[in-house]
Amino acid sequence: MTPQEYVEEVLSLVERIPEGHVMSYGAIADALADASGRNSARQVGTIMARHGGGVPWHRVVNSSGRMPPGHEQEARERLLSEGVPLKGEHVDMARASWRP
Repeated sequence: MTPQEYVEEVLSLVERIPEGHVMSYGAIADALADASGRNSARQVGTIMARHGGGVPWHRVVNSSGRMPPGHEQEARERLLSEGVPLKGEHVDMARASWRP
């Protein structure tokens, strides 16, 4: 899989995350690892930062449920409107995590 194909696969997977659910950067990397030969949460984060504006970026959080840095308020509003359960300032990962 080429680097551009990997970008497209990451964005395609993010588009499939249903409302009310989230995935972590690492879960996205894990889900694509076999097909892509890559498994880097950081790489997924970089892809989301550079190319994620056209997909539901707010549904991608870190493994502890922290929302995208610099976009916490907007992400929180969007997630709450979709019914994502929160624990304080973080997503309740036990209840909101989604796997393809």
